[in-house]
Amino acid sequence: MKSVTKQGRRHFLSSLVRVCSFAFFLSRKSKRTKFFLLFSFLPAAVALIIRFHQVFSEEKRALEGTYAFSNIIMLFYLQFIILVLALFFGTSVCSEEVEGKTLPYLITRPIPKSAVVIGKYAAYTAVPIGMVALGLFLSFAILNIDRLLSIPLYKICFQYLGVLTLGLISYSAFFTFLGSFLKRSIFVGLLFSFGWENVIQYFPGSTQRFAIVHYLKSFLPSSPSGRFSFLTFRLEPTRPEIALLALGLMTAVFLGLACLLFSLKEYNLED
Repeated sequence: MKSVTKQGRRHFLSSLVRVCSFAFFLSRKSKRTKFFLLFSFLPAAVALIIRFHQVFSEEKRALEGTYAFSNIIMLFYLQFIILVLALFFGTSVCSEEVEGKTLPYLITRPIPKSAVVIGKYAAYTAVPIGMVALGLFLSFAILNIDRLLSIPLYKICFQYLGVLTLGLISYSAFFTFLGSFLKRSIFVGLLFSFGWENVIQYFPGSTQRFAIVHYLKSFLPSSPSGRFSFLTFRLEPTRPEIALLALGLMTAVFLGLACLLFSLKEYNLED
């Protein structure tokens, strides 16, 4: 009995690795990935504009690189870019198999459907994480080009990259769940991203804890006194360990539901 269980686990893991590597290879070369790679570099263009303003501005007080990076650049990434990337990559994990009519091929192969979902989810999350990391480091270098030898600054950069990575992992799981049962998952995802997530986070008290972004913001470093922070406005942070647990549970639940729905639901490929 134990040998059968071990064989099943090995088969599942090997299937998962094959699906993940194949999906990652295809995603890397797709036109969608190339477009969103340019899209993820938008904050770098903003950083370049800010940097030019710093150099050529006649004002006595130039905008500090760390402040601009922490507030303006992270505002783009945390509340716009990772949402769009997670939405378009996450919803396609299940839906593209139905829309592309490749689901019958998967069914005839000895590959568990849950391995397909988790493998593609891993690949379609890793690609946006790479995009965001490249854009974030480029923005950081542009804004702090005169202080690149300052080691403490890199701690801030990696801390923000960790927050964005957690965001992509959590949002992608939720959007994978949406794509597993909704035909218009993109539309619903847009309403969730730029409706619910961008409004509920500013509610006072425990209400803001119903937004994923609340737990992401709880990892952000507190802004220096006397400075207005766009990201921590009205934030009543959750303790980091509780926030990490909440994000982990949400990711596991939504990904588990996506696997269950994709395995049990009968999809109509003629639509």
